[in-house]
Amino acid sequence: MLNMKDIMETITMIQNEHLDIRTITMGISLMDCADSDINRSCEKIHRKIYRLAKDLVKTGEDIEKKYGIPIVNKRISVTPVSLLAAASGGDPVTYAKTLDHVAKEVGVNFIGGYSALVHKGFAAGDKELIESIPRALAETDFVCSSVNVGSTKAGINMDAVKIMGTVVKETAERTRKRQCIGAAKLVVFCNAPEDNPFMAGAFHGIGEPDCVINVGVSGPGVVRSALSKMPKDASLSEVADLIKKTAFKITRMGQLVGAEASAKLGVPFGIIDLSLAPTPAIGDSVAYILEEIGLEQCGTHGTTAALAMLNDAVKKGGIMASSNVGGLSGAFIPVSEDAGMIEAAKAGTLSIEKLEAMTAVCSVGLDMIVLPGETPAETISAIIADEAAIGMVNSKTTAVRVIPAIGYREGEILDFGGLLGSGPIMKVNQKSPAVMINRGGKIPAPMQSLKN
Repeated sequence: MLNMKDIMETITMIQNEHLDIRTITMGISLMDCADSDINRSCEKIHRKIYRLAKDLVKTGEDIEKKYGIPIVNKRISVTPVSLLAAASGGDPVTYAKTLDHVAKEVGVNFIGGYSALVHKGFAAGDKELIESIPRALAETDFVCSSVNVGSTKAGINMDAVKIMGTVVKETAERTRKRQCIGAAKLVVFCNAPEDNPFMAGAFHGIGEPDCVINVGVSGPGVVRSALSKMPKDASLSEVADLIKKTAFKITRMGQLVGAEASAKLGVPFGIIDLSLAPTPAIGDSVAYILEEIGLEQCGTHGTTAALAMLNDAVKKGGIMASSNVGGLSGAFIPVSEDAGMIEAAKAGTLSIEKLEAMTAVCSVGLDMIVLPGETPAETISAIIADEAAIGMVNSKTTAVRVIPAIGYREGEILDFGGLLGSGPIMKVNQKSPAVMINRGGKIPAPMQSLKN
């Protein structure tokens, strides 16, 4: 039972500290929509998604009104579309347009799953879908795409990595008149989770139920506020303990919303993803949490250690509050979506190299980083390879979502608006990795893969 102190504390978190449910994401399997005729397959997809998700947005709004808890996004994730393309053949963009159409009909913010899983090699439908991504993201509004190119068990598919550097750049070029927004809806993964509710990387894994509700909770402002009240000479053990206790409180709210949405929609409750996902709003920043821990500015020496402690404490606190914690869960470090990261990047304190080091201990990877428009595709592929290697060796999820700012140079600003924010165009190493990338082939799985 909640007492008055708990209620008032939650109200303060929501009103003053940017606590919110970042997303309710309905995962929908499309396996029973496969058909040898692509148009029939699309008809089945439209009918199924509409039937299951038509009340998703209203349900989220009803829960917001009932509990006073902001639910920022209502989203859908679907089975990787490459699996359907394998059965039907034809132009995969037809699927993307169907997903976009039904997303608009049911009123969700995004729909994810224009995806392929190629960490061990290409199957039927995979290359066709991957090569269609630039067109798909340029010709739709709400579709998000992801490709998994590596895993701890399989190693890294460097042929896929090479292709993805070109795909990322072409996607940015095709949407250059819209601030290269297409690339902001495309994620390249290693060890992609099947139950991630956060875009742009969400897809409905083949091991998931036919339909499920996943919830993403976010509250970096709450954690920062709690830390700001601690004495500056408090030990790091005490700091970690306070973060755990705060994460526990945040997760309880996610559990409440997830259970309520599941009951109202008649769909199983999947997971709570407790990720400190920032926004451009002042105060809603992971970088500011790290600075509250004791760094003059995010990106200076000590940043990786502080982030490792933060990420671990968030997971420990969440696990104590719910048995449904999954997805990514921890701390996100997207540059364009975090006011503190933006400031640090502009000041030169935060570099891509430092961000790469930080990804070894955070929840995801190099996220929403804006690159100079002239960055070669091989360099983008090499950035992807580096991140995939970190994920593969450390048995964790890593990802790359970079935006080549076509027509812009280092130091200029690309502004996406909304939750995606704006980002300074960061410096990229000019030495070429082209010979390595053009070798193709595979980076074998590490010794850690032999755990059977």
